[in-house]
This record gives sequence, C-alpha cells and structure tokens, in this order.
Amino acid sequence: MKRVTPAIPVVALCTLLAAALPSQAADRLAHRDTYGTKATYEAEQSARTYQRVPAGFTPVFTENVSRHGSRSATDSEDGDLILALWNKAQAADQLTRKGAEFGPKVQALLDAMATIGYGNLSARGKQEIQDTADRMADRLPSLFKSIAANGEKIDVVSSGQGRAVDSANLYAGALATADPDLKPLIGATRTDKDLLYFHKAAGGAAYRDYIAGDQRLASTLESITDQPKTHKAAYSVLRRLFTADFVDTLSSDDQVAAATAVYNLYAIAPAMSEESPDGKGWGMERYISTSNAAWFGYLSDAEDFYEKGPGFSDSDITYKMADVLLDDFFKQVEAKKAGTSTLGAELRFTHAEEIIPLAALMGLPGSTEAATPGVPYTYANNPWRGADVAPLGSNIQWDVFRKGDQYLVRMLYNEKETSFKAGCTPISKGSKFYDLDELERCFGRS
Repeated sequence: MKRVTPAIPVVALCTLLAAALPSQAADRLAHRDTYGTKATYEAEQSARTYQRVPAGFTPVFTENVSRHGSRSATDSEDGDLILALWNKAQAADQLTRKGAEFGPKVQALLDAMATIGYGNLSARGKQEIQDTADRMADRLPSLFKSIAANGEKIDVVSSGQGRAVDSANLYAGALATADPDLKPLIGATRTDKDLLYFHKAAGGAAYRDYIAGDQRLASTLESITDQPKTHKAAYSVLRRLFTADFVDTLSSDDQVAAATAVYNLYAIAPAMSEESPDGKGWGMERYISTSNAAWFGYLSDAEDFYEKGPGFSDSDITYKMADVLLDDFFKQVEAKKAGTSTLGAELRFTHAEEIIPLAALMGLPGSTEAATPGVPYTYANNPWRGADVAPLGSNIQWDVFRKGDQYLVRMLYNEKETSFKAGCTPISKGSKFYDLDELERCFGRS
C-alpha cells in the first residue's frame, strides 16, 4: 500500500465513497480479508471432494502458474517510520501501555525480516510452496508415474526475481523428493521475464505509462484514500499506541502515513509467523482493531483493483498484457495434443503483479467485475478481494486428460475446481471438465 499524498479533490467520488465500508460492515468482514494480497496461502478445496475424472480419460499433462510463497516485507520503510515516531514518543513519555509494547515488537519483527533478507521467502512461505507441490503429486499420481516411465521433461520457469526463483526450486525439489525418478527429468529453473514479469518487460510499457501518468487513476485512488473515514481510522490506530497530545502534533497526512505503516506491519506479520518467538506469531492484531484493519485493507485492495485487476470498465490496460501468459497456457496444451511437446509438466513462478491481471483476463471468480467510471470500487459493490484473488502462494493450474483424440482440461484456482469464464461450456452441466476445442473457441483461438 502506497504512501498517502495530498488529495486531488473529486467531490462526486467522495460522495459516493461515503458508503464504501459502513462501520458495521467492517466488523462483519472475514478476518482474512483484512490482509489483502499479503494473506497467507490456504488450499481452498480438498482433493477428496473433486469431481471424478470422466470414464476412460487419463492425465497426460499439467501446468500451473504460482505466486511465490509468503515472504518478508520488501524493505524496512514501515518499521523505520513507526520506530522513529515511537522513539520520539518514548522520550516525551507519551506512549500508551500498548504503545510501550509495540516498539520492541516492531524492532524484533524488523530484525527477523533482515535476518532472512527483505523480500525473501519466510519459513512459512517455503513450507507453503513445498506443500502445494506435494498436493499436486498426490492429486496426479498416475501422471507423474507416466512422466517418469516415459522420460518426459518437467520445465520450470520463473520471473528471475529471488523469491520466485526460490519458490520454483523448492517446488521442483518437493516433486523430486516425492518421486526420485523425476529428479533427472526436472530442468534447471530458467528465467522468462517477458512471460512472468511482464509488467516490467517490453510488453508492459503502456501499462507502466498508465501507472505513472493516468490522471483518472490518480484522482480515483486519492479520492478513495482521502476521505473522513480514513482520517478517523488513522487517528484511532495511532491512539492505541500514543497519547492524544502526541497524535495531535502530527499533521493529518502524517497520521494516515503512520497508521498505514502500522497496518502494513500487521498485514505482513502472519507471513513471518515461523520467525516469531517460539513460532507463536507476532500478535500485531493487538495493535490495530479489526474494523481499522478492514478499512486499511480495503484501501490496499482498491489500489490493487485499479492498478492490477479489473480496473475501469472502459479499459483493459491493467490486464491486457497478461495475454502472453494465457497464450502460453494454451500453447502448451496444444503442443501436447499435436504430439510436438516432450513435456509432462510446465511449472511457472511469478508475482501478484502477474496473477491479478491474469485472473481478470481469464474472468476467474472475484475478478469478473470492473468499476464503472465515476462509481468507485467498494466492498459493497464489487466482490474483488485481494486475499481471495492473489494471496501469497496463489496459483492457477490446468490438468489435461486424454481419451483417444479427445482432450479435456480441468482448472484449479488455489486448488479449487473452478469453472472457466462465462461463455465456455463444460462437457456436461455442472462439470468442471472442458473439451480443449471448446476452450479454444471460447477464448477466440479457433
């Protein structure tokens, strides 16, 4: 979540935003939602409840794209900001009882993150990735047995960023541990930034211009942030830590920036749970109420929605560039069907900046509704939630099954059987299996 800058007044948007998150609604939100895209990973369905594979079909290929696992914060900025305030308040004897606890806890969290390296996988993140790989192997035992028997290759590719490379290597290593016969068939992790870091590659040039200079985007986000609810929540957050006299010395913008930093530390703490004292967690929820965490979580979600997700209904600039990744999914399956592929699995590792636009492009659950210009995204009018769309470790997987000349595809989204977008017809009503020819028609590839 970005730092707050002085707002550009947009009266119409502010009026509409007054109902963005009613005070009672914040408390009704699922606690997980308050973490936004920093939510830690949970498989959303047990394989025991998956639909049966249609009779006569056998798995012949699988492919995925996965966000890296839980990690530390990318830098110490939030902790440094809060500790500077905390030291000043301590010197002036203006800490509350909870505030007195908070400074040492923040310092310990920063020390833990510095130890593993800012932006690197945490112990929890490593386990998330390995567990996800183990579940893939458990879901498709006959596929991996066939891969080993036939000497098919497993291609592993990442964005080239450290946490994505580490996730790729851990995932591949878990598969090799599950079946040592796979080890010589798993290729060394290679880098493809055009495919898996497209927001920073040549294909993302127009997108970067949008982020840097689109006035409608800037006005919308500033109007969402700069409203009375934000300033009230910020004051409330800081009053848990500092006396009223101390908080009152801060400007309104500084209060919001400081409260945002508290929220960001709260949001990242679960990802670092294994590094906490005795692995019991950091207890950051003690220093921010659920309703205030929900509000700042909404602000973070709004930023991701407009910058990476469905965005404005009259523009596809935030997700059009993900077509390179969707195209690769189809190319891999089509090559398998054509008999030109020697792969048994294609494993890709990337970031939220790629998962979120891909979800919007594919019309995955929660990512189907863009915002009408002039009617800002709120929790009340849109189902998009960062914790559902792209939590840490989130993944999209296509499993391919064959019977004779017919190929079926089943999609898993965070390990939940998921229908393809509206307009794609499964092999039977209610089925999660789709004929490849039908998917090619539905996505305009025929």
